[in-house]
Amino acid sequence: MPKISPELLSVLRCPVTGSALTQEGEELVSTAPAEGGEPMRYAIEDGIPLLLPPELLAAANAARSDQHDGPAAAAPTP
Repeated sequence: MPKISPELLSVLRCPVTGSALTQEGEELVSTAPAEGGEPMRYAIEDGIPLLLPPELLAAANAARSDQHDGPAAAAPTP
């Protein structure tokens, strides 16, 4: 489990609540609850925190999977 440095954690903020973040395992967790009353959770992939709100993270994941699929093979033109 990659540990986020204390220096980096001291400057990172939750993009939804604006609160400080703490590391819990493979996630960063906001110290203030979001609108639903639960803290926001952000994954850490390869040591990099993914600090995107849920709706933008879903869009980024969809775009990433589209890039991995590659464009469909075009039919040769006569």
